[in-house]
Amino acid sequence: MNKSLTIHDIAKMAGVSSATVSRVLSNSTYPVSAANREKIVRIAKETNYVPNLLGKQLKTNTNMTLAAIIPSITNPFYSSVVLGIEEIARENRYQVLLCNSLQDARLEDEYVKSIFEKQVKGLIISSISADTKLLKRYIAKGLHVVALDQKLEEDGILQIEFDYRKGGYLAAAHLIASGHRRIAYVTSPLDRPSRRSICRGYEDALREHGLAPTIQVAESEEIYDGVYEFDNGKRLTRRLLELSDRPTAILACNDMTAVGVMNELMAAGVQVPREMSVMGFDDIAFSRMTVPPLTTVKQPDYEMGRLACQFLTDRLSGKPMPQMEIMLQPKLVVRESVAAPLV
Repeated sequence: MNKSLTIHDIAKMAGVSSATVSRVLSNSTYPVSAANREKIVRIAKETNYVPNLLGKQLKTNTNMTLAAIIPSITNPFYSSVVLGIEEIARENRYQVLLCNSLQDARLEDEYVKSIFEKQVKGLIISSISADTKLLKRYIAKGLHVVALDQKLEEDGILQIEFDYRKGGYLAAAHLIASGHRRIAYVTSPLDRPSRRSICRGYEDALREHGLAPTIQVAESEEIYDGVYEFDNGKRLTRRLLELSDRPTAILACNDMTAVGVMNELMAAGVQVPREMSVMGFDDIAFSRMTVPPLTTVKQPDYEMGRLACQFLTDRLSGKPMPQMEIMLQPKLVVRESVAAPLV
């Protein structure tokens, strides 16, 4: 393997000092003759010199890398969040180190440790763990953290939250207003604050109208991949179809689960929305492409990513933080997967 060229190598080739090469290649204002500047730039270009940013960061105690830990990039919601993060990072000349926890708390902790060891000073995290001891330890050592999507009960953490309970209430209230009285809720394990909050909102709306909740919860989180939520929707729908008193509407914890619900209903010969209405949660781009298009609750994923990164870059630049927490609001998105029940 060829050894990487260093500024010392370029200095020998140009017949100048290493300090002079460093000044030219870092665009320093320190005076260097035009002839030497031209020679150094030409040699660097001809030799495809790549600067050692890690060495520079260690020397100047600066790091232009941010980290983001999310459950999985295969979830379209988090894909959009990351796009928002990257947009603000680029504007502020930061790069983003992306980590997927795959719903594994131990893997999440390993990433947090590795990020700090790499001297990354800023972290955006959608945590799947309720244990904040590790984060607390690194915050005390200078790590700046923004919690995204999932609230972390810890001092010093900036929070970008979403009113999931209100979103669950809006969704269930819309189904009730459409005439439904037997409304089921299907969800991944209720081990995350967001999932529990949607469920509580759903229950609030039903009890407010004297209706009994019907909740189907996945027993355990399997190996997390790109089709987990979809398959979960199919499995939970099969359970509902076995009930003697079937629901006339199904609310899913997210849009990909709702797509699985509609797929299973279609396989069983149940027409959506004529025979059963389906509603999702998130408003990912794919929800507009289903047949019929999915009625859902919009969670501003892209905006959430932008806000989280803006919070973090402001914090890293030493700007005053007027607030430590932002609560984003849900919006009902009505499409064609909900209709009045036949009976």
